[in-house]
Amino acid sequence: MATATIHGSYQFPALASDIPPTTQADMGTFVQTLQEHKDAWVAVSVRERVALLDRLIADCAALAERWVAASIQGKRIPAGSPAASEEWLTGPYVTIKCLRQLRQSLLDVEATGRPRIPGPVTTRPDGQVVAQVFPVTGYDKVFFSGVKAEIWMEPGVIAADLPKTQAVIYQDRQHAGKVALVLGAGNVSSIGPTDILYKLLMEDQVVIFKSNPVNAYIGPIIEEAFKALIEAGYLRIVYGGAAEGAYLCNHAGVDEVHITGSDKTFEAIVFGPGPEGAKRKAERKPLLNKRVTGELGNVSPVIVVPGPWTARDLAYQGDHIASMLTNNAGFNCNATRVIIQHAGWNQRQDLLQAVRKVLAGVPPRAAYYPGAHDRQKAFVAAHPEAEQIGTPSGDELPWTLIAGVDPTKEEDIVFTTEAFCSLFAESALEAASVAEYLDRAVEFANQQLWGTLNATILVHPASLKDPAVAAALDRAIANLRYGTVAVNYWAAAGFAMGAPTWGGFPGNDVYDVQSGIGIVHNTLLFDRPQKTVLRAPFRSMPVPAWFVTQSKTALKVYPKLTAFEANPSFGKLPAILWTAMAG
Repeated sequence: MATATIHGSYQFPALASDIPPTTQADMGTFVQTLQEHKDAWVAVSVRERVALLDRLIADCAALAERWVAASIQGKRIPAGSPAASEEWLTGPYVTIKCLRQLRQSLLDVEATGRPRIPGPVTTRPDGQVVAQVFPVTGYDKVFFSGVKAEIWMEPGVIAADLPKTQAVIYQDRQHAGKVALVLGAGNVSSIGPTDILYKLLMEDQVVIFKSNPVNAYIGPIIEEAFKALIEAGYLRIVYGGAAEGAYLCNHAGVDEVHITGSDKTFEAIVFGPGPEGAKRKAERKPLLNKRVTGELGNVSPVIVVPGPWTARDLAYQGDHIASMLTNNAGFNCNATRVIIQHAGWNQRQDLLQAVRKVLAGVPPRAAYYPGAHDRQKAFVAAHPEAEQIGTPSGDELPWTLIAGVDPTKEEDIVFTTEAFCSLFAESALEAASVAEYLDRAVEFANQQLWGTLNATILVHPASLKDPAVAAALDRAIANLRYGTVAVNYWAAAGFAMGAPTWGGFPGNDVYDVQSGIGIVHNTLLFDRPQKTVLRAPFRSMPVPAWFVTQSKTALKVYPKLTAFEANPSFGKLPAILWTAMAG
């Protein structure tokens, strides 16, 4: 059954926070202060910026426990629940990791004019330049065993000129400063801080940050953690909803806008809300003519390549795929939304059973993000056959799987619309061979699924012994039009690594924004990246701590990893590794 659908993400319902909105008078004063300090920020030396980062690292580490406690309470995660491990990972850990990498990049800039690239720089047969950016340190090799990340540069960049595309703002310090408005995301607490850092250190812009009403509780934490920037006049933090956001977007003192959220919110910013905004978009007459960048939603695919999977392989990848949904209760723009399989693979149903088995063991989570129940109902109304797994209570939602969706139904809601809740789907493609299937899966993901943010491919090493399949995989990685493409590792991991880029595939504009315009993270400061490619073993050992079946272990490991990132030392490794192995 199909139903009329929207394309893209939903417009999330408004939510009032416990923190009163900032008045227009105060916001105006804050913008004026930033305007007065924007050129002073450009003049801050690299050495002074490193000192600021040292303070930010120390302050974030000191606040880590409070940071996580606020997030747990805000998301209604029961005290002591293993799910709390996610808040360590996606909150202070990611923020401190980005801070430390940026610190090293600036030290490299001071010494040589650009950040050191930690891995090889190669050129593909088609001429595209590839730089391996992760692991950044020897410690990364330990904690992310076997995982590598590359940044593929825009076509036209040549290896000899790659250094010129790094740390561009530090090569010419004569440019004028700007004031950027950063509109925070409501789901992941490190998004706001890392977006602020990107604007400051990659684009040389001072920032007014509006906290999202959904997680406004994190605003005061950021205020304390980033106090060094606030005291110096380079950052201001405000609160409120759509009215406050609209006031700032249209303020003459705000030069640029960056948003993480829904494409519908992005369009309302650029064209205005409602029918009048839709009319302006159709007429290509933006209401806001400032530069607006954004990291938005996605109907994220996982492409499963057929192969000789053992029972252990099926169990591992069932855990892997289930974790891509259950993380943060499904409220992630990078959560898997469509599992793509080969219709003729004899283990297709076995894999789905493995996914179901894991989901059945994961307690339902509170649907803390506004509108989640209505979104889930809309998908289930379109697909009454949907499997609802678990026994939710109160405001919880079940894990929901819609299997066997007809891939020829181009307007099916599961293909056109980001659910942004605890729901995903599965669809199978006919093909005469595995290589043909891979080519078809790439075309399906590019043409039929909405968005360009991230895609994951799962492929057994035995499958790659067939030269035709190996060649098809290489084509798939090259041809997928997503900002992050991952092989055998959830693409969302790129968000946590810092050095990889994060954002939609280049080429979107305000008239068809898809998963956004521009990137963030990118701590090696590349100016002309195209996309990130992650690669990992088919089965990582030990099992990654972020897998949902490992959450009890993760709850012990991630606080230690966060403290480690704040102050790395070889002496801390044994305790972390013992905890990870012992569980």
